[in-house]
Amino acid sequence: MAAVAVVGTTARVHPIFLKPSRVAISIPAATADEKAMLLAPWSRLPFSDAMATPMFLRDRNAFALDLVSTGKVQFSRAIRLADVAVREAYRRQVPPALVLGVLLSENDEVKSSARSRQGALGLMQVHPGPWRPALGDLFGRNLRNDTTNLRYGVYILSHLSRRTADRPTDSSVHWRAALLRYNGCVRGTNTRDCYTYPDVVRRTVQRSATTICAGRDFDRCVVTPLRLGSRSKS
Repeated sequence: MAAVAVVGTTARVHPIFLKPSRVAISIPAATADEKAMLLAPWSRLPFSDAMATPMFLRDRNAFALDLVSTGKVQFSRAIRLADVAVREAYRRQVPPALVLGVLLSENDEVKSSARSRQGALGLMQVHPGPWRPALGDLFGRNLRNDTTNLRYGVYILSHLSRRTADRPTDSSVHWRAALLRYNGCVRGTNTRDCYTYPDVVRRTVQRSATTICAGRDFDRCVVTPLRLGSRSKS
């Protein structure tokens, strides 16, 4: 298969390196935050530096494998989606596993043409009304384009996570508050049972992000890194 170019490095990565085995990661004795920072360089390093670490390629490849494992995405598309999704996750300091969890919770068929009853569009079900005027000049306006939609979705996750972190919210519920805002569940009047959305995403991560989490539980794979990334942005 054709090699996939990685921005920020001169390496070319071929599909032969994508093996379905979990990646063994050896971390010396350290606090939970220190371990999370080692495993999530995007949470503490500038974007260009984080992209140059081996973890970017590991996360990109793992994200693609987890997409393929759904049975809904062919390899060639999975690697294209993963390259954009993980690159944007690193840029915006959001756990890639959370991006995968939201994507599959919103759009389990991984259809670019998906449209919700409320008018949300594309892979990550972005509502064009509030977001296209704000982000259109930055990312484009075609929300059925996979690259554009992923850029919107990851940016929105990052923006809402930062807004939540800026408020006096218990860190243990920070991730829940950010996801409720992503889902538009502020007063709970638009979608029935919308308050269950964070648990839906958590279950999706636990079920589908097995390669990218590499044996870590939801707290170590998503909650702690998200808190550290939000802290570094504030």
